[in-house]
Amino acid sequence: MSTAFTAGEQNWHARLGKLRDVVRQEVVARQLDRELPPAPVRIIDLGCGQGTQALRLARRGYEVTGVDASPGLLARFERDLAAEPAGVRGRVRIEHGLIEDYAERGSDPPFPAVLCHGVLMYSPDPDPVLSAIARATAPGGLVSLLVRNADALAMRPGLGGDWAACAAAFDSDRYPNRIGVTARADRLADLTGRLAGHGLQVTAWYGVRVFTDAASDDAEPPPDLPTLLACEERAGHTDPYRQVAALLHLVARCRS
Repeated sequence: MSTAFTAGEQNWHARLGKLRDVVRQEVVARQLDRELPPAPVRIIDLGCGQGTQALRLARRGYEVTGVDASPGLLARFERDLAAEPAGVRGRVRIEHGLIEDYAERGSDPPFPAVLCHGVLMYSPDPDPVLSAIARATAPGGLVSLLVRNADALAMRPGLGGDWAACAAAFDSDRYPNRIGVTARADRLADLTGRLAGHGLQVTAWYGVRVFTDAASDDAEPPPDLPTLLACEERAGHTDPYRQVAALLHLVARCRS
């Protein structure tokens, strides 16, 4: 089952646990803590990948369903899940499939919380995925969406001194990403409007990787990681810093 992400999947595996991945996962987790209802609540993670967020939430008492199209990433998820205590394993269900196909099945009642992180950048047209997200969300439920920030595409090449790429990025929503795939970015105003068209009202938004997006692919978390994360977390909900974050984390509510 191939997607636009497939071509870069091995590079993705190689970068797990490196600084940029750690910052993304930890900052998103802290932002989710501000928004999610208390456990136990049923959550579906559409495009769960290796299950970093799903496992964390299951450890905290949430009932989590993870859906992904990649057998390799799900195998990694299943391996890590097998090392968890029985109570955590019992709160996780893993499904192989495309997000759009899963929503069409209609085998589960809508979920009080739906996560979809790092998926829209591999969707040339985001609306089929957004429609699937909306169908999976219960009335009044929460949606957590992580996307590439099109309004900040010039930051990385500019900080790296690639002025031709920087100039081109100002007027584009396409970019070559770090795993070797040409991907798509979203602008906050545009995506807010698209979500509204699917009955999802944005109630909060955050920036992710304000300071560390330009770090090298193999950069390891530093000894002062807690201080770094505190700075990233604060910047992620503070203007003007969050406006130039590499990633946008949108939180929306499904209209009743």
